[in-house]
Amino acid sequence: MRSVADALCKVLEDDKAEDLILVELQGKSSLADFMIIASGRSGRHVAALATHVAEEVKKLTGRKPSVEGMPNADWVLIDTGDVIVHLFRPEVREFYNLEKIWVSDKPVHRASPA
Repeated sequence: MRSVADALCKVLEDDKAEDLILVELQGKSSLADFMIIASGRSGRHVAALATHVAEEVKKLTGRKPSVEGMPNADWVLIDTGDVIVHLFRPEVREFYNLEKIWVSDKPVHRASPA
């Protein structure tokens, strides 16, 4: 499922998601193999990112992912089964700080700033 995770990271990078990280969960959790965490600049940006990611998941896997947190879009969770995507507004991401819980010293991927 690394290929799906990488494809979703590419979609998020192309759509200007901020502070994008990909975390490998194998051996840490049975929830999924990978977790993607990224921020949008506003609720509208987060919603657009989520919509595009969900469309890409459908295209890649043939399955519609589970999406929670719309239309408010402060924190949107997209569950593909093997990859979990968390999309936040920056202040919400800072408050919940998922990185502190899940990210080791070396995330699998950190997107370079634009």
